[in-house]
Amino acid sequence: MAAADGLTRPSAPAEACAVTPGREQLAARYAEFLAALRHLAPTADAAGAPSGGALTALRGSGLLAAAVPAAHGGTGGDALLTNRLVELVATADPSVAIILFQHYAVSARIAEWGTPGQRARWLPRLADGSWLAASAWSESGAGADKRHLATRAVRTDGGWVLDGAKTFTTGAGIAQLYLVLAQSAPSAGPAEPAGAGSAGAGSGYGGDGQTFYLVEAENPGLTADTGMDLVGMRASATGFVELTSCRVTDAAVLGPAGDAVRVIAGVRESGATLGAVAVGIAEAAYRLALTHAVRRGLRDQQAVRHRLVDLSAKVAAARALVDTSGRRDTADPGVTTLHSKLFASQCCEEVTAEALRLLGGAGYLREHPLNQLALDARAVGLMGPTNDLCRELVSAPWTH
Repeated sequence: MAAADGLTRPSAPAEACAVTPGREQLAARYAEFLAALRHLAPTADAAGAPSGGALTALRGSGLLAAAVPAAHGGTGGDALLTNRLVELVATADPSVAIILFQHYAVSARIAEWGTPGQRARWLPRLADGSWLAASAWSESGAGADKRHLATRAVRTDGGWVLDGAKTFTTGAGIAQLYLVLAQSAPSAGPAEPAGAGSAGAGSGYGGDGQTFYLVEAENPGLTADTGMDLVGMRASATGFVELTSCRVTDAAVLGPAGDAVRVIAGVRESGATLGAVAVGIAEAAYRLALTHAVRRGLRDQQAVRHRLVDLSAKVAAARALVDTSGRRDTADPGVTTLHSKLFASQCCEEVTAEALRLLGGAGYLREHPLNQLALDARAVGLMGPTNDLCRELVSAPWTH
């Protein structure tokens, strides 16, 4: 275990499930919930807003507890389990899947870096479904690597005042807790590139002098706006978070003050990956292509069968890499996590595009679900770390 300014960060989840349930077992366990998502997803996508029914079902599904230790009301799942759950939800509604992924991400950061008081205050609510959590890291002009934040945190007596604006925050307006990244001290300059799995200041993602803050939605200095009109992931409540003279106490600081890069580097080490969302989308696209071939009597055609085999192989390869990331048993789990996000998202776009080609004219209808899956697939590559940043984080050490 590694000490961090009086905090203790476990090197691995202490209460991880001894045996992670298989995908078929999980699909059977959450079949009713997934059916509800599939039914509600088209309407939510058309409206460009999350379905109230879907959010209610998510809160009551028990899924939100997976990344919370059992001591705080959760199920103590590891990254292998949370990746599989995110993948499963993405087969039904990718927008809900990224809401779930962000909830897991914040829950895990509190479990790993939180003080006893922070864990006791927030983790039970995040586990029982009464609260949703969201990450507010991105902002216009900061770049994909979050090096040049405009959001500032100024020290006051016993607390901090946050001012700034965040964009592309998934869960904006529906979350009760936001993990906000802010510049709390002057930057000493660009960090030196380091190994992608390194937890040092040169992690390549985030900058020195930055701090994470846990800000509740009811804070009068925080305003959330879900007004972004997205092409894909339209029901993910992705929008803006504005911080105006937003006052928080020292109890809101998560992890070491001024050293958020250590927390960010640990995210990669955790094995949790947005590649899981990509695998779920790719699986749904493959299933739609297979269903089309069966209904149209195309399975007797060797060319069609072979194209379907190629699609299934890509899904299987991406899924295997995501599982490997979740197990964290490679020589460098941080690099494996980056590889999994990059490879799975690329496979996802390839699978959805080929599935549309296989459908021919049937897939050219606007209402066909494959078209929305293709737009959702594109979004995964743009999510943090973006695919180009994944490449940079892995390759930067090669030049030193």
